[in-house]
Amino acid sequence: METTLNRRTAMKSVVAGSLSLLLYGKPASADTAKTIIITGANSGIGFEAAKKLAADGHIIVLACRSLEKATDAVERIKATTIASNSLIPAECDLASLKSIRKFASEIGNMSIDVLCLNAGLSMNTDDKEINRTEDGFELTVGINHLGHFYLNNLLLPKINKQSGRIVVTASGVHDPESPGGGVGRTASLGALRGFEEDGSMFEMVDGAAYNADKAYKDSKLCNVMFTKELQIRLIADDSTKCIKANSFSPGLITSTNFFRYQNPLFAKAFGVVATNIARVAETPEWGGLSLAYMATSPDTNTQGQYYISPPGSSKYGEAAFGKEFCVGPVSKEAQDDAKAKKLWELSAKLVGLST
Repeated sequence: METTLNRRTAMKSVVAGSLSLLLYGKPASADTAKTIIITGANSGIGFEAAKKLAADGHIIVLACRSLEKATDAVERIKATTIASNSLIPAECDLASLKSIRKFASEIGNMSIDVLCLNAGLSMNTDDKEINRTEDGFELTVGINHLGHFYLNNLLLPKINKQSGRIVVTASGVHDPESPGGGVGRTASLGALRGFEEDGSMFEMVDGAAYNADKAYKDSKLCNVMFTKELQIRLIADDSTKCIKANSFSPGLITSTNFFRYQNPLFAKAFGVVATNIARVAETPEWGGLSLAYMATSPDTNTQGQYYISPPGSSKYGEAAFGKEFCVGPVSKEAQDDAKAKKLWELSAKLVGLST
């Protein structure tokens, strides 16, 4: 059974045995409400963004690893806001191409105004053994990059061709010259030998032996380069040239479920130091505001840009947007257009898409 949702009617449908689109309430205004999909919306900045955007009256599809997590997030948002809104829990496991296909298929003819590719995973930096997705990909890059890459390509035909946006949650650690990116093993995709020579069984994108810390940084570099190449391809096609694709860094946010795979004692100590001593950490609420700003603000109606803010910007709240939080430089490697194109082509091959 195909489920259809447009932003004016927001009608409820339930797809038995698969995706349940359970709709609560109505948007504040059918003429101004946007239909926004957010991956990883059950925790961290994804949850905070969903809460903010729902309160603003937008229709939010909470695309989470399981329907249970998505439904729980919906109930928690309903408990915190009295705003009239539409909240749609949905299952989209980015560690499974099958689950991603199912999600993309079962949202039917939904017209998407904003696609937020936000979910992220960071494994314990001490891990030596590789965890893999259902399709064999190294888990960090598989979820953070390849899962989102595949989802984006499947949903692209449903994105509003006149004013649609694609927002990718990246990180400053993609840049070895940034404070966080220069600690430990630094991001580098090399010649993409892992993707090219090892196929789905790659350990690292550059073909080196597995390193959990570098895998996360590499995945964020993939996010930035994917966004850049995506915008080039969108502009090259007359039918999609008006769609805006941008990436951003929400800063260092320690008090979320994102660090669940790290050593608990290390994660707690790191959070205390980053938040209370060095004062470089941001709050999940700030990260959510940043994602919401990227999704709907006229100030971010740009193409192919990367937004970032200096550490501690959350103390300014929303006043930081357009000032501290603004367009910034990407790493030197992320400026390599030929490598971004190759990354796209190899990623497409891995997930079974044509280039």
